[in-house]
Amino acid sequence: MPEGFAQKLGDTLTARPCVEVTKVSKVYRNGTAAAVEAVSSVSFSVAQGQFVAILGPSGCGKSTLLMMVGGLEPVTAGSIAIAGTPMTGPRTAIGIMFQDSTLLPWKSALDNVLFPIKILKRRIDDYYDNAHALLDRVGLQGFAGKKPHELSGGMRQRVAICRALIYDPELLLMDEPFSALDAITRDEMNELLLDLWQQYTKTALFVTHSIREAVMLADRVLVMTRRPATIVEDLTIPFARPRDMAIGESREFNEICGHLRARIEESHNRDRR
Repeated sequence: MPEGFAQKLGDTLTARPCVEVTKVSKVYRNGTAAAVEAVSSVSFSVAQGQFVAILGPSGCGKSTLLMMVGGLEPVTAGSIAIAGTPMTGPRTAIGIMFQDSTLLPWKSALDNVLFPIKILKRRIDDYYDNAHALLDRVGLQGFAGKKPHELSGGMRQRVAICRALIYDPELLLMDEPFSALDAITRDEMNELLLDLWQQYTKTALFVTHSIREAVMLADRVLVMTRRPATIVEDLTIPFARPRDMAIGESREFNEICGHLRARIEESHNRDRR
């Protein structure tokens, strides 16, 4: 990574925003059909530079909550603010990764990384070297000219990470970005994300239904119930950074995973009564 780009990233760390979610609810209405409440009165905050995982069963409303934080989905009630400014729509200061890499199939890996720069109408030449440096950083040396169909699933997600980082967003939102990958590739991507996080320390929200993934990556884990989703646990993860994957073999790590699993099962059993 060129020194200038690394310095630029470091210089912005002290200016990272907080995320503030206050009594946010989301209700879907479809004509005469019964209204569906997806999220119910959720409140939490994220300090600048903090990595927070949102954990819960599939379909519980995690992604809906993340999209509301990103300004891609309107709230029904409550409020969301980034650095004290109300969220009213998408912002260029937010980078988003989805479960699918969503790469443009006719563009090369390099052009996909640079695509947000084109959308933002910034000078491509100013980001060209940074894009190459990011691809090198995630292990894609020599693949800049490859199209998505020439890349594996894990490689496509590496390109997606570079695309999310290329314009140095203030906040990263990640919606189960590794859930479609096989177990070995998913572990590799978690290790890569740990390395990137330890280098750049972005403010981040990471949605997952994997308990181990949440504990491995996050500073805090928010546990959500089934729909209508609420938060039943806000757990601080005690492991210092930098971390490595070996921590997953420790007794304390597995005890925390067991506690979180019990909280999810407890809320599920309560909902079934």
